Amino acid sequence: MLKSPKVKWEHTNPTVDLAIIILNWNAADDTIRCVREIAAWERLRPTVWVVDNGSANDDVEAIARACPEARLVRNAANLGFAGGSNRGIQAARQARETPILLLNNDALMDESSVARMLHTLREDDTIGLVGPLLFDAEDPHTFISAGAKNPVLHHQTRVVTRPQAEIQEVEAISGTAILIRSAVFEAVGLLDEDYFFSTELADLCRRARQAGYRCVIDARARAYHRVSRSAGFRSTLYPYYIVRNRFLYVRKFYPALPRLLLTGFWASYSLALSAKLRLTGERAAYRAVWLGLVDGLQGRFGGQNERVLN
Repeated sequence: MLKSPKVKWEHTNPTVDLAIIILNWNAADDTIRCVREIAAWERLRPTVWVVDNGSANDDVEAIARACPEARLVRNAANLGFAGGSNRGIQAARQARETPILLLNNDALMDESSVARMLHTLREDDTIGLVGPLLFDAEDPHTFISAGAKNPVLHHQTRVVTRPQAEIQEVEAISGTAILIRSAVFEAVGLLDEDYFFSTELADLCRRARQAGYRCVIDARARAYHRVSRSAGFRSTLYPYYIVRNRFLYVRKFYPALPRLLLTGFWASYSLALSAKLRLTGERAAYRAVWLGLVDGLQGRFGGQNERVLN
């Protein structure tokens, strides 16, 4: 496994409560690998919750056989990243296991980086959410991001400049790997399931910051993301939810005049993008962007996978 910078173990209580929530949707092999890597840790002993999001095959049975140490939450349908993660968060909090690390099943994160993030969270009560630096798992020297920006004030939301300080405050943190203090959920609630997929973490981070919590990146912690694993949906589901969910974010957080201006801007941008995609023959992407624009303006939120993919 890829290694991140080591931390001194005397800073970390190996018995600290920690719940790790891993979402699975038709990707049992990735989930099993992720759980087994955590099980090999030497000091930290987190409880791993695997939330199956209505997988169509025998994923749940395969995961149960391969990872008997994991606690399984079975959703009858695909509830999206927000809904699936919420079911895991609720189960972990009912078991009084906190804080909570949301970890993609196509991500790699070693024990020392998680320990570093736990230490950062414990040392400062004003910090509510902590993320690592993100790198490409298939090219570990390729830096991806250090947090994210406001999704309706920036087209490209990733923070692509590596921080100079060890702890860098950011507007938002990627759901690839994010450690969250339980008190944040008590203060602002769970992820907003209207987003279904994408932007829900930017929303949670904004609500947390409004409640007085800081969102930070710990530059001493690293996670590695297998970006290519989700390539199959990057011309359909990704553009649809990114386009549509901007309109939801604007509705939630902006008063009348800024809301009107931002809605107009993103509607014009999305219309131009859909026209360009149609002219270049990218029919699936064109349709996804067009549907995202129409649904965003009409207020049709939640899961729309079937409409987008059919």
